[in-house]
Amino acid sequence: MSYPLSLPAGNPLVTLTNPKPHLWVIELHNGQDARLTVELVDQGLKPALDAAEKHWRQQWRAAQKAKDKEGGKGALIIVGRRDQDKFFSNGLDFANVVNNPNFFPLTFNPLLSRLMTFPIPVIAAINGHCFAGGFMLSLACDYRVMTDGTKRNAWLCMNEVHFGAVWPVSFTGVLRAKVGDSNTHRKIALEGHRFTPQDGLKAGFLDHLVSGSTDDVLAKAEQLADSVSSLANTGVWGLIKADLYRDSLEWVAKDRRMTNAFIEDAAAKARL
Repeated sequence: MSYPLSLPAGNPLVTLTNPKPHLWVIELHNGQDARLTVELVDQGLKPALDAAEKHWRQQWRAAQKAKDKEGGKGALIIVGRRDQDKFFSNGLDFANVVNNPNFFPLTFNPLLSRLMTFPIPVIAAINGHCFAGGFMLSLACDYRVMTDGTKRNAWLCMNEVHFGAVWPVSFTGVLRAKVGDSNTHRKIALEGHRFTPQDGLKAGFLDHLVSGSTDDVLAKAEQLADSVSSLANTGVWGLIKADLYRDSLEWVAKDRRMTNAFIEDAAAKARL
């Protein structure tokens, strides 16, 4: 496979690189703030995940055949646009997805499930603000490394309660899987609290804070990736997650899809 891989072709919104044999990095670069659109998810993130998994599985199979116990390592990092230090992701492109009945059941929820069961460790390198759908994207990952906010402010927030948007059931599933404290659930979901990186570390949904720029956040994420990549060796990382998060994954799949001929045709147009 040839890297870098920019997706979708002709209008790249994500870039996949392979800086080390066992490491893949997905950079989000839809504008400066990496808004999550249908195109970015379906034609960018999902194919990038497919490419990274395919490459890792090729290496894992070779390691199994060679009885190489050190082979088959793997880890993936997702980072916001690398030439700025302000945004990981500013959330969903709400104006364009709010009236799209296919967005959650066919586009975003499958992405969340994919990350929650991905076969190698996934690390969110949160290099700036992390709002709404971007926050959910980071929670679906296995680890979260974030800027400490000393260079410039960085917040984590689910702000739907403040602008009157109902949560999809999938968001509740991810929250229950990744944040264990009911008081924190209330602050995130019902109060729309703006968490500082220090708040997030204290609450337990961030794993590491980093002083400095996006490069420094990525460096720490790579260090973490190196330390956990061997956990993919046996090939059961994703299988264990599928059982660990089974109840929450059922929640992620529960969003109802209202349909008619036009909605179905829109889904087919995106798929075909």
